[in-house]
Amino acid sequence: MVSTKKDPVLAILSLSGGNDGLNTVIPRTNGLYRDFRPNLAIPEDQIIPINDELGFHPAMAPLKKFWDEGKLAIFLGIGYPHASYSHFRSMDIWHTCEPDTQGSEGWLGRVIKDLDPNSENVLTGVNFGRGLPRALAKDGVPVASVGDLETYGLLTGIEGEDQRTEALDVFGRMYSPAIGRSAVMDYIRNTGTDALKGADILATAPQKYSSDIEYSSTAVGQYMKNIAQTHLAGFGTRVLYTTSPYNGFDTHAAQAGLQAGLWTDVSNTVENFFGDLRDHQASDNVLLFMFTEFGRRIADNGSGTDHGAGGIAMAIGESVKGGIYGEYPSLESSKQEEGGNLKHNLDFRSVYTGILEDWLGLDAKPIVGGSFEKTKFL
Repeated sequence: MVSTKKDPVLAILSLSGGNDGLNTVIPRTNGLYRDFRPNLAIPEDQIIPINDELGFHPAMAPLKKFWDEGKLAIFLGIGYPHASYSHFRSMDIWHTCEPDTQGSEGWLGRVIKDLDPNSENVLTGVNFGRGLPRALAKDGVPVASVGDLETYGLLTGIEGEDQRTEALDVFGRMYSPAIGRSAVMDYIRNTGTDALKGADILATAPQKYSSDIEYSSTAVGQYMKNIAQTHLAGFGTRVLYTTSPYNGFDTHAAQAGLQAGLWTDVSNTVENFFGDLRDHQASDNVLLFMFTEFGRRIADNGSGTDHGAGGIAMAIGESVKGGIYGEYPSLESSKQEEGGNLKHNLDFRSVYTGILEDWLGLDAKPIVGGSFEKTKFL
């Protein structure tokens, strides 16, 4: 059972690759949608209505119950000025809140530093997946990163050391081009040992865990199960992060089947995750935020869609004021843009500000790099 101290916990699921928002939350009553999507428009009778104008992709049925409960917030047209269509650069911007420079310090690294300034808990921040997302990186801030919690604790001797070496090596390859090899080595020296100690403590979580929920065997399913296990183990973890398989949402071709499969997995996993936490009476202090690095173009390219700007993000939790935040980008004006693009109208740093101030109780300005009108969804 989770510890009795109900500190707010932030869980993040990054949908890597640039999810197509237009076929996720669908402007079902706008005729331009079908004009621009002759090959990929979702049939009207398959769309799940959520209000008079919008509807979910049919694979998102498990998320509809959170909408009906008023526990799901949808952020429309989310992005940032002067959009980058590079996966790496755009994700860096979301991770560092620095759209004009090449940042190396992550916004969640700053969060962890504020929550635990003396690094008293090596598990304040935890990532599940290979390497360490830049969002979590900050010198002096240990973040445990584990690829497979179920097997990690079984690795001993050379096998266990190999996994530790690989974790540090992956980090080195990821960050040395941005911050320099010497800076990477300093980072590893300052934080790597503590991070690996945290990973060793995490390895005890599965043996403390009991649940009737059956998560899917996919990476998303297992990583979200790991997040639930960590939360329920009562380690005092405040920031939990994972990423869907690399660039899975980059649907340039064969999008119809790919996106349906991806959202089936994500939707079922989110339902299982909150069902698990609710069964353990441990959901009331958890906020789940799902985002992607950018949206897709308004027109399909025959079987897929290309990189775009304004996208969609979501938040789910018992304290969420469910509803629509931001406005759907104009499909009429978008067709005049280069390649037919959806303009952003909600800065992602406004949503971050809402999370930081209204959920975590932190000063958002130094974390997001300025003052942004807060999105009040909590």
